[in-house]
Amino acid sequence: MSGLLYLVYTLPLLLIWWFYSRSRHAAHQASQKAYEESRSAGLLEPVSLHPVINPNLCVGCGSCVRACPEQPTHQVLGLINGKAQLISPTDCIGHGACRTACPMDAISLVFGSATRGVDIPVLNAKFETNVPGIFIAGELGGMGLIRNALEQGRQAVEAICEHRPRGKKELDLVIVGAGPAGFSASLEAKSRGLRCITLEQDSLGGCVFQYPRGKVVMTAPATLPMVGEVHFKHTSKEALLQFWLDAERKTGVKINYKERVDLILNLQDQGFLIRTSAGEYLTRNILLAIGRRGTPRKLGVPGEELPKVVYRLIDPEQYANQHVLVVGGGDSAIEAATSIAAVEGAHVTLSYRGAAFDRAKASNRQRLESAVKSGAIDLKLTSQVQKIDPESVILLQGGKQIEVQNQSVIISAGGVLPNDFLRKVGIEIETKYGTA
Repeated sequence: MSGLLYLVYTLPLLLIWWFYSRSRHAAHQASQKAYEESRSAGLLEPVSLHPVINPNLCVGCGSCVRACPEQPTHQVLGLINGKAQLISPTDCIGHGACRTACPMDAISLVFGSATRGVDIPVLNAKFETNVPGIFIAGELGGMGLIRNALEQGRQAVEAICEHRPRGKKELDLVIVGAGPAGFSASLEAKSRGLRCITLEQDSLGGCVFQYPRGKVVMTAPATLPMVGEVHFKHTSKEALLQFWLDAERKTGVKINYKERVDLILNLQDQGFLIRTSAGEYLTRNILLAIGRRGTPRKLGVPGEELPKVVYRLIDPEQYANQHVLVVGGGDSAIEAATSIAAVEGAHVTLSYRGAAFDRAKASNRQRLESAVKSGAIDLKLTSQVQKIDPESVILLQGGKQIEVQNQSVIISAGGVLPNDFLRKVGIEIETKYGTA
């Protein structure tokens, strides 16, 4: 009788353990395979804020894996040998949900890696730089995710109201940039009655405005001052920008478009003098929400000044029936190339100096692979532009010069970070090598 009772109680436990062990083994196999694919493709360098897992604290519960908003589209985190691990680093875009979900506090969020540094302005917990009165929010401070940028813009203005003096004759605040962080900050400043202006050298939306027409923007629910809950999760660039334009009109927030900041002078106790392309402003505080892309990075080759050369894609349809050369190896370059390749009559050549697209998302790499296999894109890896002529471009590949006929050139080589501008103001910049 006792033996029967033993079986009754132990058999279910053994079955539970068997199923548990089997599922853990399957998770290990899948994660190991994904990691090996990333390693063999040379895609182990994170491009954004990303998690580092302490194996001594990790208990392998998988909470971080399940919490990642990129799952299951991208397998960013996985379990290997019973421990959480970053298995697809280039797919991580810095949500930070993994750290919040970890019950053991085993996850830290860091910038850069031991081999790849990332320049980040030095900020305190209130988003203030080492220069009292100058704050930074959004992409420039390392937070490129739209939801995070919206929240940082609001929090930065909140900190300014709590800890910084308001102006008497001068403005309380000048916000530079009208991307997600700058727009959110502008609304928060208006809701608090601050004497504030927002300066934007281009158009509302910042980096979102720069996206190609029709590009899908992935964001997450967030709160926008004076507007309330924003429930977008998957939406188009046009829909998101239209929502912001409607919010701008309804709230009456004032943004000075096509006004570029040329100089910031620190007047110490008197605040700051901002000189722009349109005039001058005295202000007690400044919030920089200008992004990290800065000025487009140029190749510095003969012929780059020709009118057929541009640095961002607006509308793929304009390249119908044209031969187009796209230069670059990041997401912007791949998205430009694949978008144009889908246009009737377009012929696309993609030139990249590297041997692998280690800075691009997996979804974009898959789109590119399909386009190359179908013949829609002529891919030239380890190639560099030598000269741009009116009807062609000369590439150097494998020690040989190749002439590519085309009518248009799109250079997506990133931007020149505004480090010199920041340093002139006195803002300290730190290169992060896998640190918070």
